[in-house]
Amino acid sequence: MRKISELFRKKGSPKVILEGEKCTLRTFSESEAKALATLLKNNKYFWSTYEPIHRDEFYTVEAQHKKILESMEMLAMNREYTFGIYEKGSEHLIGHIALYAIKRMPYSSGFVGYSMDQHFVGQGIATDAVRVILDFAFTKVKLHRVEAYITPKNIASIRVIEKSGFQQEGLLRKLLYINGEWVDHYMYAIIEEEYREKNCTPASH
Repeated sequence: MRKISELFRKKGSPKVILEGEKCTLRTFSESEAKALATLLKNNKYFWSTYEPIHRDEFYTVEAQHKKILESMEMLAMNREYTFGIYEKGSEHLIGHIALYAIKRMPYSSGFVGYSMDQHFVGQGIATDAVRVILDFAFTKVKLHRVEAYITPKNIASIRVIEKSGFQQEGLLRKLLYINGEWVDHYMYAIIEEEYREKNCTPASH
């Protein structure tokens, strides 16, 4: 059984920690800007197949410090939850995952997106992280639907998302401009009833 705990800063901004079987998800604090910048820089070209390469300044500690501050503001408004993915029982940052673009009723939906350090792919950690954040999305954030966009070339990510219970709903043609070309993306989604049926959890009231 996964444990969800919420810790709160003295300033009043929430800090969310989610425990999985293979990893821990933790919302970022300002002190983690250097670790995040290092993660992004080290995987710049590995991730470039599926996401844009940014300008050099994006990979600096200063830029990521600013991004973390923005994510903390979004978290305080319950509009976005951006987590670092850490090795279980370690402070080693090995990826990031976000529940973002959250819409309340009549939609009650959000998107999930994630990236893993190249040295930790294929170990089931991304699958664990997605399952943990889905549990958070449906039981704590109380969403009805979670969506994900994935390029057809990203076979590993498609496996992760399908193992997590997402269903493919269609192809979005030339959705994103990535490193010089417009790229198609599959649209995947999972709704609350499907998640609870897959994980044998009772509906919340």
